[in-house]
Amino acid sequence: MWFNNLQLFRLTKSFDLSNEALEEKLAAHAFQPCGSLQPSSFGWVSPLGRDGKMLSHSVNGYTMICARKEEKIIPASVIKEIVNDKAAAIEAEQGRAVRRKERQEIHDEVVFELMPKAFSRSSHTYAYIAPKENLIVVNAASAKKAEELVSELRNALESLPAVHPALQQAPASIMTQWLTSKTAPDDVVIQDECELREPTEEGGIIRCKRQDLMGDEIQVHLNAGKEVVKLAIEWNEQLTCIIGDDLSIKRLRFADEILEKSDNIGADDAAAAFDNDFTVMTLALAHFIPRLLELFGGEDKSAYAEKI
Repeated sequence: MWFNNLQLFRLTKSFDLSNEALEEKLAAHAFQPCGSLQPSSFGWVSPLGRDGKMLSHSVNGYTMICARKEEKIIPASVIKEIVNDKAAAIEAEQGRAVRRKERQEIHDEVVFELMPKAFSRSSHTYAYIAPKENLIVVNAASAKKAEELVSELRNALESLPAVHPALQQAPASIMTQWLTSKTAPDDVVIQDECELREPTEEGGIIRCKRQDLMGDEIQVHLNAGKEVVKLAIEWNEQLTCIIGDDLSIKRLRFADEILEKSDNIGADDAAAAFDNDFTVMTLALAHFIPRLLELFGGEDKSAYAEKI
């Protein structure tokens, strides 16, 4: 299980729940398929999929969890067409216009009628808890999806003091400085992709791919006041990723040297292979994440006290 996106959450208090207690609490919120009239369902499943029964899986002090979400799919175009037909029939029969409130009632009735017949789709979101580092790391491209998992975990545990890391310096400011000064920390290599944005609500956006980011074209935009809000980097010859100004990590790719460490370990079954990958990945990220936070001036720990 290799993560390709990272959303980070800082645990502002020690996570001291035992594996047994965690399993029990997750089991009380295990995933259940949608009922016939239920639009969505969210709950916990085994991170090992069909190869496991436990809802949490711990290796070397790290615990992997997995949330499954099922949603009923009713195309909006289908609903709209049926609502329009019903409204038109009422107008023809009764000789009056169908107002907004009545149209909404018709809409709700149509959704209720179609729900039992709707197809459903499922998605899985993985995360691991790192008690020693006081972190939860979620494999999600969007902050909304990561927040959804953390919110469900908080609901299952009844309390979870987890917040996004508060930084001493804004990532956009630091990444902009790297490009304007044409220098970066020794363990950071600037790649050929970035997104620049004017620091106003309706400011212009420039997206660059396969571009020399140290070149004059980029400098013109930076000199005009644009900031770097996304930047592709290679870190310490260990991985590549795109850093966002919200500290999100996307398109994470581990170097062949890292992947080979897992490939070179014999695995007799799928569970053993999962453990190998999980061990190697968390070891690599245990070095990268603290360094990532350090690159942006470290954490503002005073901000956590306000949120507890």
